[in-house]
Amino acid sequence: MKLRIGILVLFGLLAIAGAIAIPNLKFSFNFEQFFPEGDEDLDFFRDFTRDFETDDNFLLIAATRKKGVFDSVFLAQFHDFSLRVRNLPHVSGSQSLTMFSYPLKTPFAITTVPAIHRDQPERYAADRARILKDERFVNNLINKDATALVIFAKTAPNMDLEQSREQMKALEALMAEYTAFDEVHRLGRSYFQRELVAMQIREVLVSALISGLLVSLVMFGIFRRGWGVLVSLTSIGLGMLLFMGFLAATGREMSALSALYPVLMIIVGASDVIHIMSKYIDELNKGHRQEEAIITTVREIGLATFLTSATTAIGFATLLTSKIGPIREFGVNAAIGVIIAYATSILFTSAALSFFRADQIIRLGDRQARWDQWIENIYQFTIRRRKAIIGGTLALLAICALGISLINTNYSIIDNLPRGRQITRDFRFFEKELTGFRPFELAVFVQPGYRADDYEVVGELGKIEDYLRLFPAVQAVTSVTAVYKSINQMFGSNRPDAYVLPADKATFERYQRLAERAPRLDLNVLVSSDGTKTRISSRVQDIGADSIKAFGRRLDRWIAANVDSSVIKVKQTGTGLIIDKNAEYIRASLLQGLGLAVLIIGVLMALLFRNARMLIIFMIPNLLPLLVAGALLGYLGIELEAGVSIVFAVIFGIAVDDTIHFLSRYKLARAAGAPLEEAIHTTFRETGKAIALTTVVLFFGFLVMLFSIHPPSVTVGLLISFTLVSALIADLLLLPLLIRWLGRRD
Repeated sequence: MKLRIGILVLFGLLAIAGAIAIPNLKFSFNFEQFFPEGDEDLDFFRDFTRDFETDDNFLLIAATRKKGVFDSVFLAQFHDFSLRVRNLPHVSGSQSLTMFSYPLKTPFAITTVPAIHRDQPERYAADRARILKDERFVNNLINKDATALVIFAKTAPNMDLEQSREQMKALEALMAEYTAFDEVHRLGRSYFQRELVAMQIREVLVSALISGLLVSLVMFGIFRRGWGVLVSLTSIGLGMLLFMGFLAATGREMSALSALYPVLMIIVGASDVIHIMSKYIDELNKGHRQEEAIITTVREIGLATFLTSATTAIGFATLLTSKIGPIREFGVNAAIGVIIAYATSILFTSAALSFFRADQIIRLGDRQARWDQWIENIYQFTIRRRKAIIGGTLALLAICALGISLINTNYSIIDNLPRGRQITRDFRFFEKELTGFRPFELAVFVQPGYRADDYEVVGELGKIEDYLRLFPAVQAVTSVTAVYKSINQMFGSNRPDAYVLPADKATFERYQRLAERAPRLDLNVLVSSDGTKTRISSRVQDIGADSIKAFGRRLDRWIAANVDSSVIKVKQTGTGLIIDKNAEYIRASLLQGLGLAVLIIGVLMALLFRNARMLIIFMIPNLLPLLVAGALLGYLGIELEAGVSIVFAVIFGIAVDDTIHFLSRYKLARAAGAPLEEAIHTTFRETGKAIALTTVVLFFGFLVMLFSIHPPSVTVGLLISFTLVSALIADLLLLPLLIRWLGRRD
C-alpha cells in the first residue's frame, strides 16, 4: 500500500521500454530447426553434406499452359525465363527442357540436338512423344500431361531469411514480365523460409488483436463497470507488452509456435487478474476497508497465484526435455511469460485495485446472484449424485483409453503449411503434377577395391534405382548411373528405351573412357572427390512420416537381400529422414516431460499440504484432462507432430491452476477450524465462481486460434479449449468427492 504509486510508475516505465523494444522482434524459419539434436542419424547427415551438398539447395519454378506447353510463344518465353533465372540473387545455375540437348554420335564427332526444337513447330509432336517416354524428364522437368514445364535452379546452401527475401523479390519481378504463362508455381527453401516467416508475423499480430478483443468482451461481461474493465485489461495488456518486449530485448527468435505467445499471455494474465479481483471484491463485500481487503487478497490469493504460476511454468519448462529446438525455446519462453504475467498481476493489479471500492469495480445484482446459485447447485449435485459422478468418471476413462490407442504420428508437411495461401497451393501442385518437395537420399559407401564409377558399383546402384522406381511415391531418382545411361542412349540413336546401363563390362569401360574425355560433368553432387562415396538422390511425395518410415524399412530389407554388400553398403539419410525422426522423439520426450512435470509439481504439493492423501487428491483431476486430450487426438484422427505435442504441457500447466486455488482455499478453511463439509462448501462459494470464470476466459481465449492459418495452431487451440472444460468439470465434480473420501481422515 505504501509503495503503490511507485509500483505504478515503475510499470509505466517498463511499458515504455517494452514498446520501444518490440519493433526489434526477430522471426526465423528453417527446416534445420526441427532436426532432433544429438541424434546419430543427424550427425551422419551432417558428415554426408560435407562430402556432397545439402539436399534442399534448389528452387523449382513451374510455368503452366492449360492447352499444352508445346506452343511457340510459350516456349520462347519459357526459354528466356530459364536463362534469366540464372541471374537471380544466390542462384548458381538453372536447367530446363528448353535448355537440354541430347548428345548425338555422328561419323565425324559427338554433337547435340535439342530436346525441344523451339523454332520448328512441325517437330513439336515428335518432341513431345519422345520426351514423355523419357524417365529423366517426366514428373521432373515436365508433367505427364505436358501442361507444365519446370526450371530447376541451384541455389546457395543454407540461405538466411534476408537472402531468401531478396531472391523471391527478384523472382517475382522477373515472373511479372512474362504473359504466356497461365500460372507460375514455386517450391524451394527460400520460398518456404520467406512465406512461413510471413505467416508467423501474421499469426502473432492476429492472435494478439483477436485475443485482446475477446478478453475485453469477457471482462466487460464479468465486471460491467468501466474501472473494473480498465484495471483488468491494463494488467493483462501490460503483461503481454512486457513479455514481448523481453523477447525482443534479449534477441530471442520467434518460431512457428510463436502465435501462441499472445494467447498464452492474455489468458494466463486474465486468470491471475480474475482471481485477485474476485477475492478483493469478496473482502470488500464482507465490510473490510480497502487496505485490509488488499492485504488479505495478496496474502491468500498471492500465495495460491504464485503456486499456480510456478506449476504452469514448470509444465512449460518440461519441454526442455525435447530434442527439437523450437519446442524447447517455446517451453522456456512460455515459462518466462507466466512469471512476468504473475509479477504484473500481483504487483500492478493489486496496486491499482487499492484505489477503488467494490461498486466501482463490479456491478452487483441479479447476475451475481445467478452465478452464486449456479455454484450452489453444483455443490449440491456433488452431494446427491456421488455414484453417478464416479460411474461417469470410470466410463470416461474407458473411452479415453480407446481413443489414445488410435493416436498416430503419420504427419505430413502439408499439414503445417498455411491454409488458403499461395505456398500451399504451390506445394499441392508439385505433389500432384510433379516430383514433390521431400528429399529422399541414400548414402552409398564403396567397399575397398572399388571406386564409385566402377562397373560393379554402378550395376548395384542401378539395381537399387530400378527397385525405387517400383514405388509411385518416389520420383526423380538419379545417381552416377545417369552418365552411363545417357552415353548408352546416345549410341542408341537417343531412343527412350536405350536409356539403360550398358549390358556388359567391356561396353561400360568403353563408355567410361568416353566420359573421361568428354567435358567435365558436374558430378560433385553425386560422387565424393576421392571416389569412395556416392549417393542416390530422389524426392518422395508427402505420404506421411510413418508411411515413409515403413517404406524405408522395406527398402532396407530388400537391399540386404539383393545388393552385394562386398561392393557397396547403403544407408538412408537426408533432410526428410531427419525431420521424420521427430515423431519418435516427440513420443519419448512427451512422456518424459510429463513425467518430470508430475514429479516436480507433486513434490511442491507435498511440501504445501504435507499430506500424501492430498497429493492423490491433487493429481487425479489433473491427469484426467491429459487423457481426454490424448483421446481427442485419436478420435479426431489428428497426427501427433511437433506443433501439436506441446498441447499436453500447456494443458497440464494450466489445468493445475484451478485445482491449486480450490485446495488452497480448502486448506485455509480447515486451518481456521471449519469442519470438512463446511470447508468444501466455503471453497465452492468463494473459489468455484473464480475458477469457472477463468475457464470461460481460457476456453474462448484458445478458441482464438481458430482464426489461425497455421493448421497445428488451430488444432492446439481446439484441443486445449475443450480439454480445459474437462479440467473444470473434474475440479468441480470429482475433486469434492476425493476430498470427502480421503480428506475426512485429517
